[in-house]
Amino acid sequence: MSVKIGISPIAWQNDDLPDLTAAYTMEQALKESREIGYTGVERGQRMPHDTDGLRAYLDKYDIALCGGWCSGNLLVNDVAQEIDAVRQQVDQFVALNSPCIVFAECSNTVQGQIGTPVNDRPKLDRDQVTAYARKLSELAKWMQDQGMPMAYHHHMGSIIEDEDDVNWLMQASGPEVSLCFDTGHLLFGGGDVIATLDRWADRVHHVHFKDIRPDVVADVRSNDRSFLDAVIAGAFTVPGDGCIDFQAVADRLKAMDYNGWIVVEAEQDPAKAPPYDYSQNGYQHIVQVCARAGLDIAG
Repeated sequence: MSVKIGISPIAWQNDDLPDLTAAYTMEQALKESREIGYTGVERGQRMPHDTDGLRAYLDKYDIALCGGWCSGNLLVNDVAQEIDAVRQQVDQFVALNSPCIVFAECSNTVQGQIGTPVNDRPKLDRDQVTAYARKLSELAKWMQDQGMPMAYHHHMGSIIEDEDDVNWLMQASGPEVSLCFDTGHLLFGGGDVIATLDRWADRVHHVHFKDIRPDVVADVRSNDRSFLDAVIAGAFTVPGDGCIDFQAVADRLKAMDYNGWIVVEAEQDPAKAPPYDYSQNGYQHIVQVCARAGLDIAG
């Protein structure tokens, strides 16, 4: 059993805050990621959108597609409408051997609204999450039948943010709905990282290693700042630079025989946190904790 180490290009090319990373290019992101040692990259919006173009682009930098974001609208769409909306991405990711699609509900999220406090995110009760999970299971079953797993991303500012949300979604959904387990989003949302990982170990298909700076998170919460304000202020950072114990996470991944991707996703202001240097530090930290945990890393 072995893991692979990938990265999101968001530190170099932030899709939500393009002005923040205007001095950087996607080509630089892929080139530098591969130089550091990452073998995969999640899809960014400034990559080619057509399948042949994206394949050639990734091949140029000798880097694999290790997933990518899908903005869901399943709360407002019926399942058939949502299938039509995601079909092209599913077909593309199957063609490019992606390990999963990283799906999150975005129909009413506040994550992209810089004027809306993240504290004001939409909140469903348990019955509403259960109803949503039934629809999500249908969609995930369709994706699975096409050969593409769905990994649901609990995300700040969205309907599935905190530990209760994750628990309710996993409990009410079928096994076709796997989890994109994101350490930083879970802790920012007030959840217990290790307890949640232990509870849903059999449903974890994809892992984001994202650290947080707790003083920034506390300021964002107490002063009603937005998710994008949090990004700009430096709420997120690479593994080993914040407060999360990634050795404990790696130990749990070893214990559960995890053999998927570990992906660094750490968006922040590149003027304060140069992407190459921070991404290299994050990679080295992952290598160290995996070695101590006995997790082999595939080249």
